[in-house]
Amino acid sequence: METKIRSDKLRINQLSEKAFQWYLGYLNTIDNRDINSYGKYLSDDCTMQINNNPLINGKDQIINHLISLWASYKEDAHDLLNIYGTDSSISSEIVNHFTLHDGKEITINAVACTDRNEEGILTSVRLYADFSPLFSKM
Repeated sequence: METKIRSDKLRINQLSEKAFQWYLGYLNTIDNRDINSYGKYLSDDCTMQINNNPLINGKDQIINHLISLWASYKEDAHDLLNIYGTDSSISSEIVNHFTLHDGKEITINAVACTDRNEEGILTSVRLYADFSPLFSKM
């Protein structure tokens, strides 16, 4: 699996090395749009919140939403800026680089908050960003 995550601009990382490697693997599934691997990171009752949109409840609904979302662009890559929190509650500041199907590129700053249970599986994902530049170009 190709790695598109860049950490050369990472200023603060409060995670242990093990949790950091887990997080890189998680982001890598997003950048590679590997929905089967992504689903393995989610608990069955995981929730996803994107800005003020309605809460997405459950692994199956999240996967269905992401299949549709990921089809709307060609590629995504992450630049990690800061990662705060603990190994079970992670907040990150990330720059997303999207490539559209027509080759246009869009950069969007985002904050993601994730919570993991005792088994290290995601129970909550919250994303905050202004995605309007991405969707206005489609």
